[in-house]
Amino acid sequence: MKASNLRPYLKRLAIVIAISLVFALVFNEVTYLLSKDPADRAPKTISLYIPAGTAARIKSGDELRIFPDEITFVVGDILEVVNDDTEPHQMGPVFVPPGTTGSMVLDQAKKMSVNCTFQSSRYLGLDIRPATTISTRIAGLLISAPTLAALLFLYSLAVYPIKPAEQAANAV
Repeated sequence: MKASNLRPYLKRLAIVIAISLVFALVFNEVTYLLSKDPADRAPKTISLYIPAGTAARIKSGDELRIFPDEITFVVGDILEVVNDDTEPHQMGPVFVPPGTTGSMVLDQAKKMSVNCTFQSSRYLGLDIRPATTISTRIAGLLISAPTLAALLFLYSLAVYPIKPAEQAANAV
């Protein structure tokens, strides 16, 4: 097949690829924004404040829930526990004497339950998720755009076939 015979196919393929990239980019970004989770953010420092009198209220049998039973974080977050109570508290490996602050870097995506002395339930669930980054979104684009381009190209050939050059010249 001569290069001149391929030219209309290559031109159509280039147009279909451009349309597919634009459509996939818009579609991926719209679906990302509609389904965006609050955990889709950059890592930051998150502080949990233990109010004064917490240990006494727990010892007296109060059903105390300062925080939800499970908190969602992003990989790279720093969890800081600020103890304003007069008693020491512990959250997993973090021991926090009265009037001090303890911290823990959340460096792995995982779900875990840690011992927690400032909750009546005596535990705190930590759901550490990987952040959705620009590279994750670009990977989605690179997966969807070529597949869409291939399908659109084949459908375009089926719906609007490219006529050979001799037929096109005779039709005029």
